[in-house]
Amino acid sequence: MARGREPMRSQGPYDMAQPRIFPFLRNNSPGDKSMKALLGGKGANLCEMARLGVNIPAGFTITTEVCQEFYRVGGDLPPGLMDEVKASLKQVEREMGKKFADPDNTLLLSVRSGAALSMPGMMDTVLNLGLNDEIVEGLAKQ
Repeated sequence: MARGREPMRSQGPYDMAQPRIFPFLRNNSPGDKSMKALLGGKGANLCEMARLGVNIPAGFTITTEVCQEFYRVGGDLPPGLMDEVKASLKQVEREMGKKFADPDNTLLLSVRSGAALSMPGMMDTVLNLGLNDEIVEGLAKQ
């Protein structure tokens, strides 16, 4: 494990053998390029770049196992997942020195789906998540 930071751990009846969320922070990630089946190609490569010290924005990847579990149980998020997402978001906020939904110092997010194999055109990307009229006004003031 790099630099003492633990990935978020699963809890409850959906407990999996490994973490459900893998952060990629400056010079630090428990994930790496060999984990494409678990993290998707983008997620695995972002973790690898963070480990190598490449200057990328901080973020986190939710594993493909979570997606599989979501479909397996009929479209419900595994218990505790949103708490893990919120904790991971806090890590990213600390790393970036910004805060999600703060008009004075906002952190905007990109949400990208991914798979082990590239599937162009099959997956959605959401850019600038968190952008609204209040945030735009805050950005304009900056």
